[in-house]
Amino acid sequence: MDTSTLFWGLLFGSIGLGFFVYGRRQKMVVPLLTGVALMILPYCVSNTILLVVLGVGFVAVPYFVRM
Repeated sequence: MDTSTLFWGLLFGSIGLGFFVYGRRQKMVVPLLTGVALMILPYCVSNTILLVVLGVGFVAVPYFVRM
């Protein structure tokens, strides 16, 4: 694990925490699940490029999926 993986993991984990708190307070399922996925993602993916691609994809999900 290198420094860039730790940085991206911290960034996506923080964004995930924000989505999780927003989804829980507004009682919205999509941001809540996206937040959980973003917080778990750095533990499951060790490749930096894959982490960034999946992280950006998960960040974009709440903007395109409205439920």
